[in-house]
Amino acid sequence: MTLYLKYRPQTIDELDLESVRETLKNIIKSGNIPHAFLFSGPKGGGKTSAARIIAKVVNCESSSTKLRGSEKIEPCNKCSQCVSITTGNNIDVVEIDAASHRGIDEIRALRNAVKLAPAKAKKKVYIIDEAHMLTTEAANALLKTLEEPPSHVMFIMATTNPEKLIETVRSRTVNIIFNKAKDEEIVRSLEKKVKGENLKSDKESLKLIARAAGYSFRDADKILELLISENIPLQNERVESFLFAKGGFNVDKLIVCLSQKDAKSSLEMIEKGIEAGLSAKDMVANISEKLRNGLLSKIGIKNQEIIDIDKNELVLLIKLLNQSASQIPFSPIEQIPLEIAIIEWCEMTKKDSSLKKKVGSKKVWVDKVKKTSGKRKLDMKYKSSGHKKNSKKTKTFIKVQGKKDNGISEEIWNQILSGIKSKNTSTEALLRATRPLYFDGSNLTLGVFYNFHKERLESILHKNILENVCQTILGKKVKVVCTLTEAPKKIEGEKSKKSEVVLTETEDEDIIKIAEEIFVK
Repeated sequence: MTLYLKYRPQTIDELDLESVRETLKNIIKSGNIPHAFLFSGPKGGGKTSAARIIAKVVNCESSSTKLRGSEKIEPCNKCSQCVSITTGNNIDVVEIDAASHRGIDEIRALRNAVKLAPAKAKKKVYIIDEAHMLTTEAANALLKTLEEPPSHVMFIMATTNPEKLIETVRSRTVNIIFNKAKDEEIVRSLEKKVKGENLKSDKESLKLIARAAGYSFRDADKILELLISENIPLQNERVESFLFAKGGFNVDKLIVCLSQKDAKSSLEMIEKGIEAGLSAKDMVANISEKLRNGLLSKIGIKNQEIIDIDKNELVLLIKLLNQSASQIPFSPIEQIPLEIAIIEWCEMTKKDSSLKKKVGSKKVWVDKVKKTSGKRKLDMKYKSSGHKKNSKKTKTFIKVQGKKDNGISEEIWNQILSGIKSKNTSTEALLRATRPLYFDGSNLTLGVFYNFHKERLESILHKNILENVCQTILGKKVKVVCTLTEAPKKIEGEKSKKSEVVLTETEDEDIIKIAEEIFVK
């Protein structure tokens, strides 16, 4: 028998979540037990176990205070009703898997069955697992029965997604929330199993199991069972090495590589982790947890500083990792999304770093379209804390040519738009809210006017179409990077529909040279 079944809670006191224990005790003490419960929370939290315990409490035949406690809160687990519920043989306690019995016909059959009195028990208890899987029609058919059930009937619905249940069903139940387990609750649960199996362990190793299980009691039991079957001593270093492939993958070293924008070393560490048997999903989770702790420490919540990665960069990196995690299940090679995220991070931050190094404390950005003496001008402005408001300004302008070396001319951009339109009109429509900012021969940076368009263009479908068409027209592999920029303002009196970027006035000729180098060439 598996550990999860062997040590399944049989009383309220044995339930692992403290908040649930206290809530159920208070309800039973009141003597006013509701006819319908909704147990909601993440998987492996003990919802079904708690439902069975409640079924035993309301049907227990024993009056022994020794077995049931002074207030008769607990089931005795000795009478015929308790024993039959524990073994799953009680005909008056019916467990229904809503995932496979989710239709209106099954619910109509249930409505007819609840009218019949229980065969032996005091109450008929219907435990509906994965209740959110009920169809809308089936849930509506259950409403009247939930609202006014016969006095001999109780419903206990369990779900991991309560928001998917229709509101009218939720409003007719008492919702008991099974929160995500805490470290100490998982450790408490594991300690019982370790003691029952006559094993030795240290608390740190049990905390590692809790982390690897995603704070699910059931998953933690499965991991403990795996460690026992593999004869792995329950010691901190041995468990960490086994669960997180520490010999081939060290998350702290990887973060150092990421802080240094060292793509090569980072990818080599990912490859070693895969070879050591660690899944890409687990690696993303481990890296994200460390980065999250580092981010929280920067705003004063935790004390785990990550050196050389500032707050904004951490947010960016975490977003990239989250995006890769969602793509892993659909990737033909599971580590590809993680590797792409790392490459994008290293390339993106390298460019940002080089810009910061050139400009220093001065901020440079693309501003708006101006028209001066009949000519379009590229105007850059900057702010610097070192300049006074009343300092004398020298206006300097940089003229933007139709085409620069390694740049995108209007003619080429129109060819790209035409090629994309023939493949996907939606992609072409999105590109109407963009403009090419610069092209360095391999990377095309697009300024996107709205966040919605940016998110859509960064999706795999639209990005692939755009990059493929650019490769065909430009004759080389092109990577497209999208960045938010201000939409050009309409110029009064100008008939031309063309829009161009302009740089604003500046006080420093050096900044103009840097701007010309970065944005124009």
